Amino acid sequence: MSVSFERPDWEAIRESGVMAVDMHFHTNCSDSFTDVRSAVRLAAERGVGVAITDHNLIESLVKLRNENVSVPVIPGMEISTSDGPHILVYFYELQDLERFWFHTIRPRLQECPWLALRDCPTERLLDFLERENCVVSAAHPMGYFMTNKGVEVCIRKGYLAEEVATRLDAYEVICSGMTHESNLQALSSAKRYGIGFTGGTDGHTLGEVGNVVTISDSTTV
Repeated sequence: MSVSFERPDWEAIRESGVMAVDMHFHTNCSDSFTDVRSAVRLAAERGVGVAITDHNLIESLVKLRNENVSVPVIPGMEISTSDGPHILVYFYELQDLERFWFHTIRPRLQECPWLALRDCPTERLLDFLERENCVVSAAHPMGYFMTNKGVEVCIRKGYLAEEVATRLDAYEVICSGMTHESNLQALSSAKRYGIGFTGGTDGHTLGEVGNVVTISDSTTV
């Protein structure tokens, strides 16, 4: 695996035939003003896929269920744990994500649903996810603006054990909402733990779609 800190060349990506996906994007289902259909249309123009990862919610993905979408759309969610870290979860099938959301996430939503869940610290969430057919990555591992919204910053502060990181499939090692230094620290930590890498914009505005992508030789989600 390699990581490049440069703007994606969408034309070159389209011509290469690889799958490139922005693995972290928000819609107006949670804390963005972007309509999911607009996001998918722009992703198609740029020749990339997109993982829809709203905070604790999946309504935008459900809207796409019967639509003819021409690019890969990964069913996902950014889960706000009760002890701080944000965890990105990617499912292969929307129906599996829906079932998980209904049974595990929905009962723990607060009045403002995209805030931290009730009674769902990071390790308990990982216990739930071990039963699911999904991929789990830590969003912005170094946290946001001195907050504990990242796994790695909580480990470094002693709030979480290092073993928590090894239970993950990956760290998000490029998040365009983070500083370059924070991304480099996330990358270094992922290498130390021997886990994978994901990259995404953490986009909340339409024009951000595809500004960070994770590239794979895969042909399907």
